[in-house]
Amino acid sequence: MAGCVMIAHAYDRSGMDNGGMNLPPARRPLLVLVLITVLTAVLAWIVLTAAADHREDERQDALAPFYQPPSPLPDVPPGSVLRSEPLGVAITGGRAVRMLYMSQKGDGEPRVASGMAFIPDRPAPAGGRRVVAWDHGTIGLGDQCAPSRQADPLPKIPWVEQMMALGWVVTATDYAGLGTPGPSGYLIAAEEARDVINSVRAVRDLPGSDAGTRWISWGHSQGGHAALASAALAPAYAPDLTLLGVAAAAPAAELPLLMELEWNSANAWVIGSDVAGTWPEFYPGLDRAQVLTTNGENHWESLLQACLTRAAYTALFRQEVLGQDFFRISPWRVPAWQERIAQNTPAPLPASLPLFIGQSTTDQVVLPATTAALVREWCAQGSRISTVWISDVSHQQTAITVGPSAVQWMDQVFRGGTPPDDCGLPLPVPPAPPPTA
Repeated sequence: MAGCVMIAHAYDRSGMDNGGMNLPPARRPLLVLVLITVLTAVLAWIVLTAAADHREDERQDALAPFYQPPSPLPDVPPGSVLRSEPLGVAITGGRAVRMLYMSQKGDGEPRVASGMAFIPDRPAPAGGRRVVAWDHGTIGLGDQCAPSRQADPLPKIPWVEQMMALGWVVTATDYAGLGTPGPSGYLIAAEEARDVINSVRAVRDLPGSDAGTRWISWGHSQGGHAALASAALAPAYAPDLTLLGVAAAAPAAELPLLMELEWNSANAWVIGSDVAGTWPEFYPGLDRAQVLTTNGENHWESLLQACLTRAAYTALFRQEVLGQDFFRISPWRVPAWQERIAQNTPAPLPASLPLFIGQSTTDQVVLPATTAALVREWCAQGSRISTVWISDVSHQQTAITVGPSAVQWMDQVFRGGTPPDDCGLPLPVPPAPPPTA
């Protein structure tokens, strides 16, 4: 109703400022009709949005008990499934499962993560099904944002049905702390990696999955970072599993460059709030006051709980309309933060572990120049990289767009083939120069 008063007041003032109601009498009813139509549409939108929010709140409340870990936690190995149930969505060629499973912090403390699993209908081959671990991108850190809590997560991962047709099992972690209690290890390499690896163990623990030990890690954005991090941790942490390759779409991997290039952009409000809200929980030596503006200090907590769409609108409004920065300085320029940023930047993969990278040259979130810098550096260090560069595709659509190519690449790797090494090809965009210390 406040909106109605404001618009009507604006109408009255415009008439007064122009010497009263000086519109021709024949046009006044038309203007009133237009205003009534606009107000009716706005009110209808408010009512429908409120009703949709209410229904979603009720749905989330009904899901909440599933995500509450047992207390005390059972003494079971990482990757053990604590409970599972049908996800409630139909998928061609398979079935979808919601699961709660055990993961682990770096100090060995047990944690609980949630996620999804997609299991084909077709018979499993001898030796078990091949496994793909899907690692999702930034979506917000409120419990309601977790992919396994969405009414229908499939439109964002349409290539899953290709994998069902190929007979692969797909596991998809939410990451511990997203949907489940405890802080999220957002962009903290080892924390994400343990959740990814333990999701592979978990899908093997699901009755009827017939999942084998050979797997590929495949992620987008934050999930690309997680996929690369899981490659570094897997040999020592999971000798019971065999990682065959890594696929990443627009990977948020070059953290120093991303921090340097985007600390004073709208993206900092979204990604920065997740980092500022979670990293000090894992690294007590980090001080938010060293890097945040007053506006950032005042609003990071509310943004931390917002899902991506709402957070993005808030970010654009604050940065582009109000002219507010989230960070007052690039975190890369502050020694304590720089140390942790460097620590959580994935290292080049060995030539024995093939890598697929898909990147849009028009991405405004994970800037293509940072991915080009990664490809140049990792190729120089001996990594074998297959690349797919696309254009006119947004950051959010990148994994969907390159997904079919990634599936073809994974199929070749699973079959024991040697995917192409594109390190000798020219890059479509100039690599960003290394940030200064």
